[in-house]
Amino acid sequence: MTLSTRDQQVIWHPYTQMQLSGPPVGIVKGEGVYLYDDTGKRYIDAVSSWWVNIHGHAHPYIAKKIAEQLQKLEHVIFAGFTHEPAIELAENLLRILPANQSKIFYSDNGSTAVEVAVKMAIQYWGNKGLTRKKIISFEHAYHGDTFGAMSVSARSGFTQPFESLLFDVIPIPLPVKDQELKTILEFRRLVENHKNEIAAFIFEPLVLGAGGMLIYKAEILNELMGICDTHSILTIADEVMTGFGRTGKYFACEYLDGQPDIICLSKGITGGTMPLGVTSCKEEIFNAFLSDDRTKTFFHGHSYTANPVACTAALASFDLLVKEECLQNIRRVGDQHLSFIEKNKSNTLLNNLRSKGTILAMEIAVEGTNSYFNPLRDKLYQFFLDKGVLLRPLGNTVYVMPPYCISDDDLGLVYSVIEDLKSIL
Repeated sequence: MTLSTRDQQVIWHPYTQMQLSGPPVGIVKGEGVYLYDDTGKRYIDAVSSWWVNIHGHAHPYIAKKIAEQLQKLEHVIFAGFTHEPAIELAENLLRILPANQSKIFYSDNGSTAVEVAVKMAIQYWGNKGLTRKKIISFEHAYHGDTFGAMSVSARSGFTQPFESLLFDVIPIPLPVKDQELKTILEFRRLVENHKNEIAAFIFEPLVLGAGGMLIYKAEILNELMGICDTHSILTIADEVMTGFGRTGKYFACEYLDGQPDIICLSKGITGGTMPLGVTSCKEEIFNAFLSDDRTKTFFHGHSYTANPVACTAALASFDLLVKEECLQNIRRVGDQHLSFIEKNKSNTLLNNLRSKGTILAMEIAVEGTNSYFNPLRDKLYQFFLDKGVLLRPLGNTVYVMPPYCISDDDLGLVYSVIEDLKSIL
């Protein structure tokens, strides 16, 4: 039997309506930007396998470092013990994170990195003897699938079955073009009305991922963070998607004047090889948990916290990320996206062309509203696969987020396949 046939007998896939989806593609090999299925067909991975693979598949340097680590230490409990990869990774991350970040807390993925951040923020106030439990977040936000992460995300089809179980957040409008002033005024009003109740403001800096690759200006986020600073509201930057070069800088927060109090990281941190989550925070937050009172301990952890192999993968990915070759590739991909936008600015099929660093997005012009549940998605997805390109539209929103090592020729092929959509619409 093929991989696809065997899979359908035993596997339940994520974000997949199993009754409506076609058979999964059986992948047997990855190399650079390419994936190879069990029939020998090759695909360009233009979405970095859910935004995680930043250096290309089966990178020999990362593989070598992981193999070496497996010969030394595969795992050890991280309560009361430590190890070199976790320490070195924390040291490296703090060198490139905003200067106010001073401590690293490890977890397993993006959702848990957010869970940690939200719990950290709320308990911070509790440890100081104050009750601040409300969170502000953007409309259209997505912060993960665990209950805390769903709670601080926008209410949507993703969260609807669980809404009665989620804690309340205070939503504010996304400051898209021509709505910036509305967002700022609403934010000021909410803060004034709830200023002694708000624990934190959580945001995806500059680009909302699963919400539709929605891009907004750094200047507006600066304004909102300034209001938070005035009223002693903690700020949480969810850089799970935007971190490690995606927006053209190591972190999207580098575009800001201020610095967030807490930062969530995952996805690209290990170059797409191992699951790992990180929540960093400033010293003041860490200090609020130091006490002779054991009830002020941060009671959070995972069996695989700071797994040495995952930390080693992240260290290897870090080595590659900071090389000038990688930084040049990030700039090159960003420039290519801008050229594509310029070329297609009069293309009536492609609406709202936009980019930030290595992220390119657009809506395919169709009747009806832009929606994650737009049925056009399945038609687009299959068209791209047939052409040998892995693109995973968010409804009728098509985005390109390739590994940084993608060649100009392969990127050109991805662009041409998008332009060819006119042949099926």
